[in-house]
Amino acid sequence: MSRDDAAIEVLAPGPLSSVQDQGRPGWRHLGVARSGALDPGLAALANRLVGNDADAAVLELCLHGPQLRLRRPLRLALLGASLDLRLDGRALPAAMGRPIELPAGELRLGGLRGGVRAWLAVAGGFAAPTVLGSRSTDLRGGFGGYAGRALRAGDRLALGDCVPPAIQAPRASAWWVDPEFDPPDREPIRYRAHATPALAEAQARFGAQAWRVAAASDRQGLRLDGAALPAPAAAGVSEPVAPGTVQLPPDGRPIVLLADAQTVGGYARLGHVIAADLPRLAQAGPNTPLRFRACDAAEAAAAWRERQQRLARLGVAVDARLRG
Repeated sequence: MSRDDAAIEVLAPGPLSSVQDQGRPGWRHLGVARSGALDPGLAALANRLVGNDADAAVLELCLHGPQLRLRRPLRLALLGASLDLRLDGRALPAAMGRPIELPAGELRLGGLRGGVRAWLAVAGGFAAPTVLGSRSTDLRGGFGGYAGRALRAGDRLALGDCVPPAIQAPRASAWWVDPEFDPPDREPIRYRAHATPALAEAQARFGAQAWRVAAASDRQGLRLDGAALPAPAAAGVSEPVAPGTVQLPPDGRPIVLLADAQTVGGYARLGHVIAADLPRLAQAGPNTPLRFRACDAAEAAAAWRERQQRLARLGVAVDARLRG
């Protein structure tokens, strides 16, 4: 097999497809964002479905999947929002949550349903260079992943070491995983409120009124549309922020920071979305209705433990199936 065969050619990239992994922690003191998959748990589980380490690089898809040319047989898995797969024009049913082996051909990944993001893992992972300990794309910084940017037509994605399956036709496992364990969409997003007396009115209204996701949202921050909250007229002293921080800009419309968030900010802060609920925001597309509810540290910790335990149990079940 030639080196060229161990690559996937991007024929059409989709609106925003990027190489991500578990992120780049430990560099925020130097102003480097964490980046990484917006749902690290599902990215890790997709990797386990194809026998990879949890932190192998995956493709994060947004709104619509890419069109790819597979130059050799390949094992892959998809998790996240549902989408359709076609190989050389033929539909591949039941594509989500299971290992699928495909022969060489042209793979089309369709529009996402029930959410806006999905994660594609391939056996061996995507062999992007490691930068500061991660293969994630930092879209704001312009480094990591594939040339520090989202995919474009004509890109060639190198694959990690893996023995290709010897197949002539698509083959999918008879079993699958269904990690639909997050709270229903109608349930409020939980956050820890900051104790800031000057923002008491804004904080009360933030949790009391309905919001919608603004079209200007991206991996740096999810912007909220709704009745403007009373906000300080001028920016304050810059303070550390992180994925989950709820900022209140002078226009009164909050921003929830996501994985590509900057490391400091001068906007007022209303609170911090709990880690267990951040993956729900990853699936909130433009105009999605949202509500927020304050919670205490004990509820935040319990929600995180529960989500991690469920992911761990699914991972153990996947490993057992792959060994069997």
